[in-house]
Amino acid sequence: MYTEILTQIRNAQAAGKESVKLPFSNMNLAILELLSKRGFVGAVEKKGRMPKRVIDVALNYDENGNGSIQGVRFVSKPSRRLYVGYKDMKSVRQGYGMAVVSTSKGIMNEQQARKEKVGGQMLFEIW
Repeated sequence: MYTEILTQIRNAQAAGKESVKLPFSNMNLAILELLSKRGFVGAVEKKGRMPKRVIDVALNYDENGNGSIQGVRFVSKPSRRLYVGYKDMKSVRQGYGMAVVSTSKGIMNEQQARKEKVGGQMLFEIW
């Protein structure tokens, strides 16, 4: 589940780790590749073979040693799913953040979803 991988990444950044190994799933890999494109995490690579496949994620830090992820807000939870149309998607923190949406065309950020004119389940916001 994406909530666990984001929590593990935040905890590893708080501890000053260089990289973190996360459990593999196609959804986790798609989310981590999105975060890597926007610079929230470093290189993302798939390692191992089933059933012990993992995702190795390099963590990014700024020049002061702070993690590149300042905060995460989980919008959809197992008890409450939030679905939005592409017209209702807003930018996060005036464009400094990113919202991740699970759509019928795959997992994408809110900018891509608006461009593709497709709505879906709003998973989380990250900045």
